[in-house]
Amino acid sequence: MSAVLEIGQVVAERDVHLTRESLVRYAGASGDFNPIHYRDDVAARVGLPGVLAHGMLTMGLSIETLVPWLEDSGRITEYGVRFTRPVVVHPEDGADVRVVAAVGALDDESARIDLTVTHADTTVLGKAQVRIRLV
Repeated sequence: MSAVLEIGQVVAERDVHLTRESLVRYAGASGDFNPIHYRDDVAARVGLPGVLAHGMLTMGLSIETLVPWLEDSGRITEYGVRFTRPVVVHPEDGADVRVVAAVGALDDESARIDLTVTHADTTVLGKAQVRIRLV
C-alpha cells in the first residue's frame, strides 16, 4: 500500500471474466442454488434478461480487488454496496466485470475507498464503499 494517499487516487483495478461455470462453482461454495443463476428458462420465466451472476459473487470479487494493494484484508473495517443492476452472464460469451478502486475520503486513521463496478458500461453496484484502517 502506498504510504501517501490522495483523494481521487486509483489504488487498484481489475477486470474479471465470469462464465456460467463460475456461477456453478460459486453456487456450490455458497449454497445458493437459485436457478436464476444457471437456467435460462427459469430466468426468462421470472422476467429477467438472462442468467444472473449472484449479487454476493459480484460484491465479493469487487472487494477482493483491494486485497493485493492492502496486503492485509484485516485492515478492512466496513464494506457496503447497493445492488443497482444485474450482471447477465451469456451462455457462451460470459460477462466481464470491471472494478476500479479510488480514494474517496481520508482522515488521520482511515480511508474510504470507493469502488466503481461496471458490466457492459453499466454500474452494477452503487455506493460501493470500503472503510480501511491506515495504521
